[in-house]
Amino acid sequence: MTVLLRTRVTSIGPEVVDLAEGGVLILFADGSPPELAEVSVLHKTELGPSEGAPQKGASITLGPVSATITAVGSSAWSKVLEMGHVVISFNGATEAERPGEICASQVDTQALVAALKTDAIITIAA
Repeated sequence: MTVLLRTRVTSIGPEVVDLAEGGVLILFADGSPPELAEVSVLHKTELGPSEGAPQKGASITLGPVSATITAVGSSAWSKVLEMGHVVISFNGATEAERPGEICASQVDTQALVAALKTDAIITIAA
């Protein structure tokens, strides 16, 4: 398994739980503007991101929650490279609705919410 990105959660915005209950996580690197931090999981990269974007079938994990990537928007990985930002939708879609979105298989949203903790590790691997 090749790790494309491993990052550590540094803080969780006050609106993140509501989004996670709907199967959506918004990641932003530490230092994002305060209005974005409210809806974002802020993180600090520990490994990567790789130059190459993940492909369908790659895995994404947040603590004990694991999903399979089902679609990658056309600009999603370039935003990860530039500013540590991506929207992850756990909706199982085979095509991303937005260019900056990564879609993944559906997960238990209560488990996803429970996994949202400071110092949790998020990994994308192929």
